[in-house]
Amino acid sequence: MSTNPLANKAQAWSALFSEPMSELVQRYTASVGFDQRLWRADIDGSLAHADMLAAQGIIAAQDLADIQRGMALIVAEIESGEFQWKLELEDVHLNIEARLTELVGLAGKRLHTGRSRNDQVATDVRLWLRSEIDTLAPLLVAMQRALVELAAEHSDTVMPGFTHMQVAQPVSFAHHLLAYVEMFARDADRLADVRKRVNVLPLGAAALAGTSYPLDRERVARTLGFDGICQNSLDAVSDRDFALEFSGFASICMVHVSRLSEEIVLWMSQNFGFIDLADRYCTGSSIMPQKRNPDVAELARGKTGRVVGHLMGLLTLMKGQPLTYNKDNQEDKEPLFDTVDTLRDTLRIMAEMVGGIRVKADAMERAALRGYATATDLADYLVKKGLPFRDAHETVAHAVKVALQRGIDLAELSLAELQGFNPAIEADVADALTLQGSMRSRNVVGGTAPSQVLAQVARHRERLAG
Repeated sequence: MSTNPLANKAQAWSALFSEPMSELVQRYTASVGFDQRLWRADIDGSLAHADMLAAQGIIAAQDLADIQRGMALIVAEIESGEFQWKLELEDVHLNIEARLTELVGLAGKRLHTGRSRNDQVATDVRLWLRSEIDTLAPLLVAMQRALVELAAEHSDTVMPGFTHMQVAQPVSFAHHLLAYVEMFARDADRLADVRKRVNVLPLGAAALAGTSYPLDRERVARTLGFDGICQNSLDAVSDRDFALEFSGFASICMVHVSRLSEEIVLWMSQNFGFIDLADRYCTGSSIMPQKRNPDVAELARGKTGRVVGHLMGLLTLMKGQPLTYNKDNQEDKEPLFDTVDTLRDTLRIMAEMVGGIRVKADAMERAALRGYATATDLADYLVKKGLPFRDAHETVAHAVKVALQRGIDLAELSLAELQGFNPAIEADVADALTLQGSMRSRNVVGGTAPSQVLAQVARHRERLAG
C-alpha cells in the first residue's frame, strides 16, 4: 500500500476515502498506458462540451476562454512529447483534466459540469473510431484498385477454377481476382454502415440518468459532427455494440484477406507456380538458401485469427453486464485498438503486395489442362445436341475415364473416338474442348468470358473513381 499521503488526492473521489489506493490496484485498474491514444478525441469532446456550457450560461465566457487556452497548451505538450502521463491519474481523461486545472485553475474544475467519465469515454471512443473508419475506407478502395488493375491485364489468362481444391472448370485469372473485389466492396459497404451507428453522441447522458443542468446536446452533436444523439441515457453509457459491430466487420474483412493470402501462398508454391512475388514481400531461410517464403501473406492469414479472437473477447465482455456502466468496459479498448491497427496495416501491405504480383500464365494454363476442366463443356455441347443433361453427364464421364487411362486430355481424343461415346458429336466439338473456348462460352453477366470480365473491370474502375 502506498505510504504517500498525497497519492490519493489525484482521484476524483478522494474525499470519501480514508486511505489511498493500493499501488497494486493503481497498476491493475489504470488504463492510461493504452487509452492515451484517445487524447485528441478527449480534448475535442471537452472543447465542444465547454462551448455548450458557456452558450447555455452554465459556465462563464471567461471560463470557456481559459479552457480553450489551456487545452491548446496541452495539445502542444502532447504533440511535442512533453506531456507527463501519470499512472496515479488512471486514464487519459483525468490526466488531461488534472493538467488543465494546473494550467487554468478553477475553469478546469468547472469543465466536468454536466458530464461523467461514463458518457465522456463513450464519446471519446466513438470519436476515435469514427476517425479510424475514415482512414480505413480509402484503404479498402486501394485494395480493390490493386486487384482490379491486375485483373485488367489478365482477362484472357486462363487458370483452373477449383471446387474441393480439385480442377473444376477454366476461368480467367482476372475473373478470379474480381471475386475478391466483390468481397472487399461488400466490406466497404459494411464499414460505411457501421459508421452510421458509431456516429451518435452519448455525451449528456452523464453517469447513467442524464443531468439536471440545461444541456444542449444537439449543439454538441453538431459541433463534433455527429449525426444524432443517443436517446436513452442508460443505453448511451453502457452498450458497446458499435465496437462489436466494427469488430464484426473487421473480422469478415480479415477473413477475406486470409482467403486471398492462402491462395497467394498456394499459387507461389512450386506445386502450383502460378505467380511470383516481389522479393521485398518475401523472406529467406536461415539454413535453406533456395527458399523464398511468402511471409507477408502467411502473417496476414495468421493475424486474421487475432482479429476474430478480439471479436469473441468483446462479445464475451458484454454478454453478462447488467445496466449500466461497469468497469468491465475498460477492457473494450485494447482489443478494439489492436483490431484497427491490425486491419489498417494489413490492408496497406496487401494492396502493395498485390500490385507487385507477377503472373505465370503458361503454368496456369498447363494446370487447367491437367484436370479435364472442359468436361462440363462437352456435356453442355451434348445437351445442345438434344441429349438430356444427366445422359450427357454419364457419356462424358465415360470419355474422361478413357482419357485418364491413356493419360491424355479430352481434346486429344480423336473425333472418331468421341463419336464412339455419342454419334451426335461433330467436328465443331473442338472449340468446346479448348480452354479459351470454354471461357468464351460463359458469356453471361457474372461469367468468366473475357468480354464479361472486361465489362466488370470497367464497372469497378468507374465505381472506385468516385
